[in-house]
Amino acid sequence: MPELSLWLVLIASPFIGSFIAVLALRYPDWRGVAFGRSRCDACGRTLGPLELVPVASFLTLRGRCGNCGAPIARMHLAVELGAVAVAVSAVLLTPGGGVLYISCLLGWALLALAAIDARTGFLPDLLTYPLIVLGIGLAALASPNEAADHAIGAVAGFVIFAAVTVLYRWLRGRDGLGLGDAKLLAAGGAWLGWQALPSVVLFAAMIGLVFVLARRAVGHTLYAADRIAFGPALALAIWCVWLFGPLVPS
Repeated sequence: MPELSLWLVLIASPFIGSFIAVLALRYPDWRGVAFGRSRCDACGRTLGPLELVPVASFLTLRGRCGNCGAPIARMHLAVELGAVAVAVSAVLLTPGGGVLYISCLLGWALLALAAIDARTGFLPDLLTYPLIVLGIGLAALASPNEAADHAIGAVAGFVIFAAVTVLYRWLRGRDGLGLGDAKLLAAGGAWLGWQALPSVVLFAAMIGLVFVLARRAVGHTLYAADRIAFGPALALAIWCVWLFGPLVPS
């Protein structure tokens, strides 16, 4: 049975990734996402079952609609592979059982937030707020003595980044971090506890710097006023600390 649960998670992961990609591409208009038929954005043709197989369909069709030849958003492939990576890392690095399912839930939620922020520059409250509540609730169920640490982590995470947001706006006269980033850090504190927040912020800053350097390496010119989504780096940092723990164990 344990092996069966592992395989179920791995098999389901690309399909969950496909759903997450649709959420990201259709944000903020999510009407019909759950029950609407998938169509080509260019020609409007309803896609058949063989065109909806995660990863395989994209590769077989070479990233183009089989009817009109219009390019398919690469986010589909990227997010589907990301969802598989979440499942594989959870299978390899968590104890299994209920922890595996909870870990995948967290990882896929972070992936959805990262994908939406990368495409739109927004982190929807509809995902961050439940993530905060769920993190504190699960901590209270798993270890009631540590629930306060997770509640403090949620509050501290929001306050830290909200203060940075206000200070940056006051000093520079324009927005830097958004309150969506503050809410995502609050979710990280809710799941990891306040002791992990320094590690999350450090990892996020390092990952963000790597993203920027990678963009420059492939020829993108960056200017001081350019807006760069910080949510993907922050989401990945939370996931890394969840899997490996903070730099200084509590």
